[in-house]
Amino acid sequence: MEKYEVHLVINNNRVELNPFVEQYLSKVSLGIVTSLKGIEYVRDIQITDKNGDIFIFVNGEEVSITPFPIKIISSTLRGLVSALKDVNQVENLDVIVKIAK
Repeated sequence: MEKYEVHLVINNNRVELNPFVEQYLSKVSLGIVTSLKGIEYVRDIQITDKNGDIFIFVNGEEVSITPFPIKIISSTLRGLVSALKDVNQVENLDVIVKIAK
């Protein structure tokens, strides 16, 4: 079974995650990047959302994405984190996932 190390930063503040949210966010992030063309092997992910602009790095390499996936990814991540305790307005967020097998 794969183990994940997950960090979430919202509006430049690190958010502590319970085990359920940590696993859920890691699986969602992995699903996002493996759905993109050309992504096969993943050891680390960074997804940054700055006011709706999405930047994705997989294994340290930036992944080019078109406007349609950008909108879906931004909506998905913002919807997910907006349900977390003490999260009000999301201007920017970073999700970092490291996978250890």
